[in-house]
Amino acid sequence: MIRVLLADDQALVRGALASLLGLEPDIAVVAEVGSGTEVVAAARESGAEVCLLDIEMPGMDGIAAAEALRRELPAVRSLIVTTFGRPGYLRRALDAGASGFVVKDTPARELAEAVRRVAAGLRVVDPDLAAQALLDGASTLTEREREVLRVAAGGGTVASIAREVHLSEGTVRNHLSAAIGKTGAETRAEAARIARERGWL
Repeated sequence: MIRVLLADDQALVRGALASLLGLEPDIAVVAEVGSGTEVVAAARESGAEVCLLDIEMPGMDGIAAAEALRRELPAVRSLIVTTFGRPGYLRRALDAGASGFVVKDTPARELAEAVRRVAAGLRVVDPDLAAQALLDGASTLTEREREVLRVAAGGGTVASIAREVHLSEGTVRNHLSAAIGKTGAETRAEAARIARERGWL
């Protein structure tokens, strides 16, 4: 039996996934959690072999949870199952150590097969997203530019952003200017929107 953990902040989605996978003779859902921060402990306690992770969860997102699993429980595989099929998310998830990436409207039969393949040590990636990721290329934003842009998306002043990220106002302006240029935007709000749509934030 392949022991599976489900991590999704929507109980209805978790329940649906558990029901679908429960129909498979060789898959057992052994744990369900509602936030990324619970994943590592629940995986350790339940003996999960594969963790299905949503991306947008409270506390810690699915990409960060995949990275934590790789660091703390390297034998446990992670499979991102998300509504947000963005090429930038795919690239970030694979860089974080996820073994697969599929969208939630994947047919049940294909999802079960993805779990089997990941459990067997193979990589599973939604083909349309893979093609789009190749076309879009990797994020050109540095980690600092991403951090500043993420905070700037909240609409604060340069001074308030600088305080939050512990940088000088001049450095924040430089990072915002670089991010605007790299996304082809005209304003920082537009740059944040474009970066989010591409899955870079």
